[in-house]
Formats: sequence, C-alpha cells, structure tokens
Amino acid sequence: MNTLARIRIVLCQTSHPGNIGSAARAMKTMGLSELHLVRPHKFPHADANAMSAGATDILDGARVCDSLEQALAGCTLVIGLTARRRELSHRAASPRETAALCIAAEQDVALVFGNETSGLSNEELILCQHLVHIPANPDYSSLNLASAVQIMAYELRMALLGEPRQVEPANPYKRIKPATHDEIEGFYGHLEQTLVEVGYLDPGQPGRLMSRLRRLFTRAGLQQEEVNILRGILKAVHEK
Repeated sequence: MNTLARIRIVLCQTSHPGNIGSAARAMKTMGLSELHLVRPHKFPHADANAMSAGATDILDGARVCDSLEQALAGCTLVIGLTARRRELSHRAASPRETAALCIAAEQDVALVFGNETSGLSNEELILCQHLVHIPANPDYSSLNLASAVQIMAYELRMALLGEPRQVEPANPYKRIKPATHDEIEGFYGHLEQTLVEVGYLDPGQPGRLMSRLRRLFTRAGLQQEEVNILRGILKAVHEK
C-alpha cells in the first residue's frame, strides 16, 4: 500500500469552503489523497471546487464526518496542529519530526487541523496523541489553513523521499500492534466509569484527572494487547 495513502488529513469545522479546496490542492501536489472533513460549514461548494485548481478528485473522495471521533476511526497515530502552548498538553514537535514519525508508522495516521479562527479546541486536542507546531514568525504567526496543510504535506513528501534508513536490528516487539484510536478511547471511557464507581473521581468536579491520565498513557504508547490487559483489570474491579 502507498505510504501516503495511510495518512489522512482531517479538517475540523472549516468555515470557508475555499480553504477546503486550497487544502485539497496542497494535498494533491504532494501525493496525499485522504481528506476527512468534520462538520464543515459549507461543503460541497463551488468555491471549494474553484480553489482546488483541478484537485476535485480529492474533494469528490472526501469523507464528511459528524464528529472528530468518527474521522479518527481506525487510526493508531493521531497528531494535532497547534499554534500555541496548551495546559496539560504534550510537547509539540516540529513538522519535520512529525513527518518522519508519520512515514515510519505502519498503520493509519491522522493529521488534525482546527477551524481557521480558533484552531483545535481543548476537547479536540485531547483526542490527539501528539502535537505539532509550525515555528512561524512570532510577531505574525497566523498561517492560513491551506498553508499549514501545504507545509505538512511537503514535509511528509520529503520524509518519504529521504535517504533510506539503515536496517534496524530485529525487534521482538515489532509485530505487536499499536492500539487504535477507537480502542484507546474505549479504554478511557471504561477507566473513567470505573474511577467514578470506586469513588476516586467525582463526576460533578472531575478537575483535570482524566486529562492527566490521558497524558500519562499517551507517553506510554499503548499497544493493543496492553489495552486489553488494562481493560481486563478494570473488568475485574467491576466484578468485585
């Protein structure tokens, strides 16, 4: 399978259809084809077609989703674009570091871009395992959505075309499957329910506990088998 075909560009609540078209053009110039749109304000639209400059096949194949969770289904690596430092967030990597990580991944990857005005919300960012920050001019760091997509698409292509890496020594854990976004979110829901039931988490005043736990498990890079073990432990707690 084409490596770039495993990488989906996810645009969240895009306001202007022209930006969707420009993003599609940016994707096609670098060989990307998987576009997911989360609750776009206007799509399909003539402005999107016009700004795509011939990349209408990307628009025709775009998947419109009702939620970010739906757009991320099946992904094992989810990376959010952020323009600023967030509380309780992970370290934001550079576009180049992120591109190398995406190309090295063996399963589906999602790069998530926020609304043109407000970017990704905290609720959307919490679904991302990693963050990436484009180091623009600090005095004028407002990048157009399509420009941000173009930068990431370029870095992905350069990472794909880069020098072949040396063969790594055999890794006995290489064949272990990383947990998908769906599996990890299912675990978080199970964990939160259990913490409420045992009285450790007050649903009326949850504070930042779940955010901190998400950050902890994100650093661990959960594998599919590990999620199954953790959920087995939670199930045993329920049965007592």
